[in-house]
Amino acid sequence: MKKQKTKPSGPAIFMYCVIALCAIAATVCFYLYYSRTINHNAVLWTGITCFTIMYHLWLRIIMGNVTKLLKIEYTMPFFKERSFEKKLYRFFKVKSWKDKALTYNPELFSLKDYSLSQVANTMCKAETDHLVNVAISLSTLLFALIWGQLPIFLITAVFAILFDMQFVLIQRYNRPRIVRLIERKNERAQR
Repeated sequence: MKKQKTKPSGPAIFMYCVIALCAIAATVCFYLYYSRTINHNAVLWTGITCFTIMYHLWLRIIMGNVTKLLKIEYTMPFFKERSFEKKLYRFFKVKSWKDKALTYNPELFSLKDYSLSQVANTMCKAETDHLVNVAISLSTLLFALIWGQLPIFLITAVFAILFDMQFVLIQRYNRPRIVRLIERKNERAQR
């Protein structure tokens, strides 16, 4: 049975605070630079960097809500484990750091509150969210058409992609274990 969310998680609050601080900092920097109060490239670069961070985080929230409209299930072929993945997880040592990553809504992965199938579907939705985020991270490169400063946009896009890929790896690493539990449970039910 689904529980109603009572309060935002720590990572969610942190994300909204970073968005707010970056919005304020970008606005101040742009005002100072474009009003020629402080016409220094460092002020423009700081404003652009803060704007880009805010953009990345805000789009993640928006796209997380958009993907809720999609019917995503762990049984879809895209979410099946691939033969090369276990080697990839060992190479990146996913097992050693996966529990240290922040989770936006950790309660959605609770096996006390949700069924195995619901958690597996949530994992697929989280993976989809982060894959969409990888794609939209590249959209920041278009801001270089406005401000130039391609290095800032390239660096933030690369960091955003790496940030999201860690969550894709975590979901793909954990989900096969949940799926095996579901399959065992279904086998027992059929006996």
